[in-house]
Amino acid sequence: MTFQPGREAARALRSIHESTAHPFVALRRARILPRWMRRLDARTARAINRRRVPAYVDRRFVRISRLADRSRLWLVISFLLYAMGGRARRGAVRGAASLVVGSVLANLVGKKIFGGDRPLLKDVPVPRRLKRFPTSASFPSGHAASAAAFVTGVALESGRTGLQLAPLGTAVTYSRLHTGAHWLSDVIGGVVLGSAVAVAGRMLIPARPTPPPVRSAPAVGLPALPGGEGAFILVNGSSGIDPRRPDPVEFLSDALPDARIHVLRDGDDIPGLVREAAGSQAPPRVLGVWGGDGSVAAAADAARSVGLPLLVLPGGTFNHFARTAGIPTIDDALEALRTGAGRRVDVAELALDAGESFTVLNGASVGVYAGFVSEREPREKGLGKPLAALVAAARVLARAEAMPVSVDGHPARVWSVAVAVGQNSSASMVPLQRRHLDDGLLDVRVLHAVGRMPRLRGLVALAFGARASSLLDRVPGRGGLRTIEAFTARTVRIEVRTEPGQTIGIAHDGEVTETGLRGGGAVATVTIAAGGLDVYSVAAPDDAR
Repeated sequence: MTFQPGREAARALRSIHESTAHPFVALRRARILPRWMRRLDARTARAINRRRVPAYVDRRFVRISRLADRSRLWLVISFLLYAMGGRARRGAVRGAASLVVGSVLANLVGKKIFGGDRPLLKDVPVPRRLKRFPTSASFPSGHAASAAAFVTGVALESGRTGLQLAPLGTAVTYSRLHTGAHWLSDVIGGVVLGSAVAVAGRMLIPARPTPPPVRSAPAVGLPALPGGEGAFILVNGSSGIDPRRPDPVEFLSDALPDARIHVLRDGDDIPGLVREAAGSQAPPRVLGVWGGDGSVAAAADAARSVGLPLLVLPGGTFNHFARTAGIPTIDDALEALRTGAGRRVDVAELALDAGESFTVLNGASVGVYAGFVSEREPREKGLGKPLAALVAAARVLARAEAMPVSVDGHPARVWSVAVAVGQNSSASMVPLQRRHLDDGLLDVRVLHAVGRMPRLRGLVALAFGARASSLLDRVPGRGGLRTIEAFTARTVRIEVRTEPGQTIGIAHDGEVTETGLRGGGAVATVTIAAGGLDVYSVAAPDDAR
């Protein structure tokens, strides 16, 4: 009987043939790499092969190695980053360009110059073996070069995004050792080559600097209170708990010894506290607030009601309004108070059903957007914004139901309607941080739930914004309606149809208010209040004109 070798034996024979067909390849590697490096390669390979891990771990490293074949994994990620726009888009372009150059240098130049045999297939545990074991020269690793080039290129444009991709790049690089496709020196050489290509590209084509935030609101002179005399400051000690932050009462007592400080407790009525202070024998000249966006919005409404300027001490978790207004830190706020520097900014007024209107600083929304933000932001630090957005979108849309609404009299079936104070250049579903302070406009985004695959379209739109969702909008049969409809207005009326007695949640500045008419439905009206609030803000260079 004639012996017929199996597939793995045949692959091994082809690998041996490839090596013996080019004897000078192995000789070049032996001459270039020092003996201690070759010994380290062998010891590392033996240690990895001897180590037993669960079968699912082996399968995952095999899968991730295959996903990175021909750089497919990185090209998909670059497409998603490009669709997000901004710094992520620039990172995608630089990362993809670095990947192409690094891959060419590794596979078409490096392997021919250095070469070398790959590890023996027989030494690799069977569950870890690739279905198609590579037969090209070993040094340097093309997978490692491509991973390092792409991740480094992205990081040079967007450090945060690059940091989020680093674990994936590390996993791809290690997978080449785990599957026995490369020696340790191969992957080190690939990482060094790929990183060097990205850095060299940065030197030849420098990254475009991020433009400073636009703060176009007119500068106004406000009371300068170096010691805090005449300031009434509300402190929400439960906002944005961070052990790195000082105790707010102790800090303010030291920084503003003459200020009057009130620590908010459950049940405190902020408008009532402010009216009481304003009617006292020594009324305050400035209302301050230490807290997050919800506390700041409530204090802003109270300040407007009694005609006081607002001092924002950003003590929350995200502090969207404070960052936009040019007071990203507490020190910036105190400096503005000491010098009397301020700005007159736009706010909005939100009226629910037939009730009185109240102040909104960042925006208001109905539907899944509020839940999406609350799901995304706690995950951003650990997962990064792109992945956190994708996870959050999937979670909220999995349990969401589309809503019948009317926006300024136009009926629609939607996942969400979001209204931001100030026009926003972002392609997403209205971020909470606006770029302009005095354009006198509302930025309205409607997330439609119609057409084919409405849940998938909603997921893509929430996670990656209008640019990515527009690709799905081009699918035949869509009827020309965009998943994200955007327009600007000075006032917008949103009517939500519900069952009698059912309430609907309206999110605004981190808070949610339940509302509903007795006969069914709910109405939310948002109106811009141009120049409606004076707020302390550090002076910009152009304010001196």
